[in-house]
Formats: sequence, C-alpha cells, structure tokens
Amino acid sequence: MLSNQIISWYLQNKRDLPWRETKNPYQIWISEIMLQQTRVASAIDYFNRFLEQFPTISDLAKAEEQEVLKLWQGLGYYSRARNLHTAAKTIQLEYNGVFPDSYKEILKLKGIGTYTAAAIASFAFNLPHAAVDGNVYRVLSRLYGINKAIDSTEGKKYFQAIASETMGNAIPEIYNQAIIEFGALQCIPRNPKCDICPLLANCFAHNNAQVDQFPVKSKQIKTKNRYFYYLFLSCKNRFLIEKRKKKDIWENLFQYPLIEYDKPISTNELLQTSEWKELFGNNELVIHSVSENVIHKLSHQNLHTKFIHIEMDIDKMKYGYIIINHSDISEYPFPKLIEDHLNIMNKNNP
Repeated sequence: MLSNQIISWYLQNKRDLPWRETKNPYQIWISEIMLQQTRVASAIDYFNRFLEQFPTISDLAKAEEQEVLKLWQGLGYYSRARNLHTAAKTIQLEYNGVFPDSYKEILKLKGIGTYTAAAIASFAFNLPHAAVDGNVYRVLSRLYGINKAIDSTEGKKYFQAIASETMGNAIPEIYNQAIIEFGALQCIPRNPKCDICPLLANCFAHNNAQVDQFPVKSKQIKTKNRYFYYLFLSCKNRFLIEKRKKKDIWENLFQYPLIEYDKPISTNELLQTSEWKELFGNNELVIHSVSENVIHKLSHQNLHTKFIHIEMDIDKMKYGYIIINHSDISEYPFPKLIEDHLNIMNKNNP
C-alpha cells in the first residue's frame, strides 16, 4: 500500500525537529505558521525563542503586538505574526485558553486555512484529515500524473480527495508527517532523487519523463517593481522612525521616513518632488550620503531602494515621527531591509 511505503521511508529518513517532539497543539500551531513560506532551518531558532518568550497561549494573548512583531523580526510575512496574536486572544476569550480540538473549530481561527487546520488536527489530536501543502501537491501530482491546477478551486478539492484516499487507514499523524517530509527531502522541486525513490515503479511523471511538468499551475503572478527612497534623518546619535499603518507590506512595523515613487528617479529629481518639499519645507539640512540601489525581493515584489543619510535638526520635523537613539532599536520591530541598514549605521556610530 502506498501510504505504508511512504511511512516506511519516513521512519528511516525523518529529520529530528523540535515540534515533532510534542503533541501540544499550541506548539504545533506555532511551528506550522512559522513554516509557511519559511525554510525549516530558518524556523527552528525562531520557534525556540518564541516559545521561551510566550510558553502558553495566555502569554501570547496578553503580549503587546509590537513585542510579538519584534520577536518575529527577520522571518518575514508579518501578517502571520499578527494573525497568531489575534487567534491567541480568540482562544483565550472563547475557549478559556484551551486550543480547540476539532478541525472545524481550528479552521475558524484567524490565519488558519485548510492545510494548517488539518496539520494541527492530525499532529496534535490524530484526527483523520489529510494535510495538503506544496510538498504534498508535488508528490501526488507527479505520482498520479494529475494535470489539474493546484491553484484552482477544482484542483484543490481534487487533491484533497486524493490525499485522503491515499492516506486510507494509516495513522493520520504519521502519514501526514511522512508525505510532507517525502516532498521536502525526496521528491523535491528541482532534481528530485528519483534514482533512490521507493515509489519509482508507480510514478507517472518519472515513467513518462515529465517530472518537471508537475505540479500544474494556472496563474502566473507578475512581479511588481516599487521604488523606495528611505530618509535616514539623524542628529548626533538620534534619528527618526515612523510606523507603517496602511494595509501593505510590513504593516505595523517601523521604518525610516519614506518617499515612494512610481519610477526610478535621481537624487536631484527627488529633491524637486512635492513629497520632499512637503516633508522638509525650509528646514536646513545636509545630505551626508546616498547609498547605491539595493534590490530587496519579496513575494511578487521587487523593492528598488536607496538610503539617503541626512543630517539636520530633527526636532523641527513635522508630526508623526518618533525620535530614538541607536540604543533604542531593540524595542522596535523593523523589516529586515531596515534592520540591515541599521546594523551598518551602528557599526559606523558605535
């Protein structure tokens, strides 16, 4: 039986990961959210630090959002942290701080979709729900030669049914871990290890020389280019930051004052924009340096960024900004782009 083959492979090849050592649904939930769009190796340290800071749902629910975001700093996709925080408050209020033990109730929590709900339900409570993530899509599509698009409603329903059928009567917790691990280590996106695959004889994609054609996607999302001009406004050992509040990347994180333009422009052109004139008015300033263009790649966005170091009397700046010392940066969550620049500035201003 296919599930037995995958489980047998798993028991011989599985990685030793901290979240596999527990049945605690809270800890499993944290790990699953962290692993969305993040490599396992990167998530381990964050997982351990997160649980050290917030060992229980109650601890997370009572925390300030800024504290949660600061601990998440560097993991990216910060909506995951905000959703975690919101869901923890919901569990505290509506479930008396006890993580719900049914798939239906788990699915109601903020930031939890069908995959995550199935993963938590099976890993923590051994409930018979097949967890279908990118790894599982890849394994099943190659194995069975499924041409249905994994990003379509029809495709998602079809794969969910196939995953449940493939699981059969296997232990849900073990089977889900096994097939996910199989996709992560064996049936990888590029150059899968077909020569040592225990499923090779029954693999449609390999037997028809179509491994690189699965899984199928119907949509190609275009990459958007954005042009950020960050203003590092400093006076002695102090500088300005602001909080990103609009619904966009890095919501509720902190950054330097920013001018975003719809195309690349020179520093001289920037000085003539209405945004620049509105920001500085007649205040005296000295442009200390202008960085080279830094391209920061996000999911479907390329940020073309320049950092402009300006020395001025920052106490004269308009409302909405926060003046901090270099020694205060540990209190604020920053996007990695800003964090990296701050590290450079701290080296230059010990």
